[in-house]
Amino acid sequence: MAKFFDIHPADPQTRAVSQVVAILRSGGLIAYPTDSCYALGAQLGNREALDRIRAIRNLDSKHHFTLVCSEFAQLGQFVNMDNDVFRSIKAVTPGPYTFILPATKEVPKRLAHPKKKTVGVRIPNSRLIHDILAELGEPMLSSTLLLPGEEEPLTQGWEIKEALDHVVDAVIDSGEVGAEPTTVVDFSSGDAEVVRRGMGDPSRFE
Repeated sequence: MAKFFDIHPADPQTRAVSQVVAILRSGGLIAYPTDSCYALGAQLGNREALDRIRAIRNLDSKHHFTLVCSEFAQLGQFVNMDNDVFRSIKAVTPGPYTFILPATKEVPKRLAHPKKKTVGVRIPNSRLIHDILAELGEPMLSSTLLLPGEEEPLTQGWEIKEALDHVVDAVIDSGEVGAEPTTVVDFSSGDAEVVRRGMGDPSRFE
């Protein structure tokens, strides 16, 4: 049965954040709110959690997983980007965008795309996520919480607890959350390609 945390979005309770991070460090899988919609999250090197996310979402091996980072400076450790891409991404972060970029060797092989060797990266505009990542001390493996057959993500913590009570280890509720996922921009070829239109304004990348 998943633990349920009611955490204030603007002033997250330190004790609750520490409990969530403890669950992540012990190999747990969490459902958490972002600045766009709910997502599934786990520690970066957690192979079992990766398989659990694939099972929950019915994903194939070509799906791009995302590294959720706390700040722009973390990106350089995990992805390669030239100066133009650097400036383009920096201009809209933190915010509701996911960027697909060539992965460095710091990214676990199971997490990168098997053929393209790319990975998604994202910096949410969320105090809660920033606090979780600050205590965790590293980016978090993440994927949008979109269930098979559904066109929109679930938006209520209690709904997610009911739906995923026996397949995740914790659910975080922080009040109202949107139902629109991030806008995804693929920079792996060097030029911007919008591959999913979402909450972030895609016009600047088109």
